[in-house]
Amino acid sequence: MALNYRITKRKNNIKNPEQTQYIMQAVSKGVIDLEKVCYDISHQCTLSESDVIGVVTALGNKLHDSLEQGYTVDLGDLGRFKLTFKGTAAPEPKLLSKRSIQKFILNYQPSKRMKNKLKKSITLVKDRKGISKL
Repeated sequence: MALNYRITKRKNNIKNPEQTQYIMQAVSKGVIDLEKVCYDISHQCTLSESDVIGVVTALGNKLHDSLEQGYTVDLGDLGRFKLTFKGTAAPEPKLLSKRSIQKFILNYQPSKRMKNKLKKSITLVKDRKGISKL
């Protein structure tokens, strides 16, 4: 499995607008949708594609319900999902309310096994486009 990357030219406008820096940036090869994932899984086991779609849909619904109730959902080797939020600060606790919440954030924490598998299996391939500017 190879991960494409490119080198990107950036300026740091906050610290030193004159200084140019280069960073490595991952490049996606595209999107694999739910239909493709379910099709591939159905060809690796005895379940039909419809069965896999049903299980994945039910998992999504259960994940939503559990997060909405305030639970962290641990899906084993896949990782953990947790709902958090970003809010504004106030000088006193009594000034904080539901209106202080700016947005909700779905936090994904991959399992150690997932991290290790990815770390060991990924090779890098430089993208053909060369250096790009952002």
